[in-house]
Amino acid sequence: MKGNLSLGTEFVLLGFQLSAETEVLLFWVFSLLYTFSLLANGMIFALICLDQRLHTPMYYFLSHLAIIDISYASNNVPQMLANLVTQNKAISFVPCIIQTFLYLGLAVTECLILVAMSYDRYVAICHPLHYTVIMSWTVCTVLATTSWSCAFFLALIHVLLLQRLPFCRSREVNQLFCELLSILKLACGDIWLNKVAIFTASILVLVGPLCLVVVSYTHILWAILKIQSGEGRRKAFSTCSSHLCVVGLFFGCAMVVYMVPDSSQQGEKNKILSLFYSLFNPMLNPLIYSLRNAQVKVALYRALQVRSR
Repeated sequence: MKGNLSLGTEFVLLGFQLSAETEVLLFWVFSLLYTFSLLANGMIFALICLDQRLHTPMYYFLSHLAIIDISYASNNVPQMLANLVTQNKAISFVPCIIQTFLYLGLAVTECLILVAMSYDRYVAICHPLHYTVIMSWTVCTVLATTSWSCAFFLALIHVLLLQRLPFCRSREVNQLFCELLSILKLACGDIWLNKVAIFTASILVLVGPLCLVVVSYTHILWAILKIQSGEGRRKAFSTCSSHLCVVGLFFGCAMVVYMVPDSSQQGEKNKILSLFYSLFNPMLNPLIYSLRNAQVKVALYRALQVRSR
């Protein structure tokens, strides 16, 4: 087969390849987790929009994170659920490319939003007197807009490089959804340029941002240790611990998928990590921020009080 992949070509998503009974059980478990993820992130977003006390830069970025998690899960999980209960696991070329584009764009956006949140915490703790000037709404809007724009521009580059390749090998994608690395394994053309683009992107959106986060929190930790009051230290640690949990989960898994050398077991490992990104990470983020954040819990309590009246 020569030339570009035709629009009529289909891929087959292999998934976990379990027994029918196990797949039905997973369907119901994943459906419940997906529903909870949508409700939890929707609740976080609604609380931030409705409660004036949460109209601060930190919660502005958190609202973007909630939108990303809802979109990310909705891009991948419905296809995954459908494949668990149907024999036809095929997906045509155009929906597969769109799913890959959205998956990459939303993942990179989350990475950059997490960096913006770490910068916000750095300014809040290390430069509290200048916080409102440095983290103005204009700056926050520029950071958020830049994060979304750069992420989807980068995703577009990967998709265009993928689209130029001929696919003459097996159509079976050893993944739960259309993921870039798994599709590249089916290409019979030269994927050197694709690998260079992936490696460069990994440096730009994983290693670089992670270094910025580490530098930010090194300064934050140093500033916290200088605080004389024990209550002040506790409050400062409390405001940052939630963000550190999310950053650790996100960057750790991403670096395992895109920066660890390939191996014979890498395919199954990537499926589990992809499941974490698509289902568990969007569910854990609102839990971490709500259970470890006093302001969010207070806002939820006020909202429930108003509703009960």
